[in-house]
Amino acid sequence: MADGSIASVTSLKGKVSAEEWQARVDLAALYRLVALYGWDDLIYTHISARIPGPEHHFLINPYGLTFEEITASSLVKIDLDGNILQETPYFINPAGFTIHSAVHAAREDAKFVMHLHTDQGVAVAAQKEGLLPLSQHALIVIPRLAYHDYEGIALNHDERERLVADIGDKPLMLLRNHGTLSTGETAADCWLGMFYLERACTMQVQALSGGRENVLLAPEAAQAEVRNQTGRGFGGALAWPACLRKLDRSLPGYDA
Repeated sequence: MADGSIASVTSLKGKVSAEEWQARVDLAALYRLVALYGWDDLIYTHISARIPGPEHHFLINPYGLTFEEITASSLVKIDLDGNILQETPYFINPAGFTIHSAVHAAREDAKFVMHLHTDQGVAVAAQKEGLLPLSQHALIVIPRLAYHDYEGIALNHDERERLVADIGDKPLMLLRNHGTLSTGETAADCWLGMFYLERACTMQVQALSGGRENVLLAPEAAQAEVRNQTGRGFGGALAWPACLRKLDRSLPGYDA
């Protein structure tokens, strides 16, 4: 359809709780934003959301749709084991929920979890030094950033314990040789965290194109000052409405 929605999907607005519908709209917006910024990987990678309530139910993308096609109603409700809990013409990739289920289960604050395979994110994840203090964006990210070593395609459920131990209480992670990960209490926090991480990675790749010996690391005093200045987080709530307006102009239909 012209607005980017999928014609065969029946709207769930008014058929699910108000809390679930809001989670669906917010998650669909995240998928569309990733597509708008060119950070998607065809139909691969995932963003998930915990539905408010005691049931520990989650939302994830239907497997086979591109991120720009995702709508609030097309998202699939699942349990922590990846079992589908609703009538839907779609299926999911249970293996793709391995990373997400681990973080959701261990972190009550991780209501949204985003995992990407961008060129710049994978590039920095593959560099021995990881994210360097080369930019203001990086200085904001580094105190909030964890690392997890690559163990292969995330099919082994045993890896979940190690991933959870590695991320600890940090909202951001570089998955070595693999990609980036962001968590958030809200969709806004999850998005802004990923935005800063991806921008920092892009800046690093560009800076290192001139050689490691030619880059200027931020002074230690400046790094400490930025840590003190940004202790309250990324300010996602302020930027989120503007992001939604951008979607409404450029890629509408996510809230269908």
